[in-house]
Amino acid sequence: MAEYQTTTRSTNESLLATHKVLRNTYMLLGLTLLFSAFTAFASMAVGLGHGVAMIMSFAAIGIVWFVLPRTENKPSGLVWTFVFTGLLGAGLGPMLNVYLAVMPGVVFQALAGTAVIFFTLSAYTLITRSDFSFMGGALMVGIVVAFVISILGLVFQMPMMNLVASGLFMLVSSGMILFQTSQIIHGGETNYIRATVTLYVSIYNLFVSLLHILGVMSDD
Repeated sequence: MAEYQTTTRSTNESLLATHKVLRNTYMLLGLTLLFSAFTAFASMAVGLGHGVAMIMSFAAIGIVWFVLPRTENKPSGLVWTFVFTGLLGAGLGPMLNVYLAVMPGVVFQALAGTAVIFFTLSAYTLITRSDFSFMGGALMVGIVVAFVISILGLVFQMPMMNLVASGLFMLVSSGMILFQTSQIIHGGETNYIRATVTLYVSIYNLFVSLLHILGVMSDD
């Protein structure tokens, strides 16, 4: 009986911890999305240049690779999470200004499409409690392949390769949403800052890729 009570108590504590991580992740994700939307509007309003936007994006990459891994278990990790998402949001400003000037409808379609994809995939994982941990290796390979194709498309000025890369990034980002949500609800992810950053990057890449694809389709 004592062993049964101990097991039950341990299970309940595990469930409470999982719910806490899930709640904190979605709360922080919502706040960072709002903050990055604010920085994006601010950069659009001041007419931020493409060069400065690129520097901000590289700075954000530096933060996610070198700073956040060292601060994700500290209070300062929250500050750096907002710095990271704010920089990426501001970096979108010049691109959004171009799209809004030429084809404004595409921006709103990309926003709506991103929201639908994210909420649908998240809801499916939360409701079915499916385990997508098996996707981890394939997703890492997909990220590398998509990145290499996008670089080749830029170097050799091949729009079709960039379009293929955007499609791959969409698939990988969708897979990452399934994977990360699954990791949280099954206890594989216990750090809500790390989970938030992963989901934010997935949403960011999903939006940018969808924006590119819709822009090409509208241009045709």
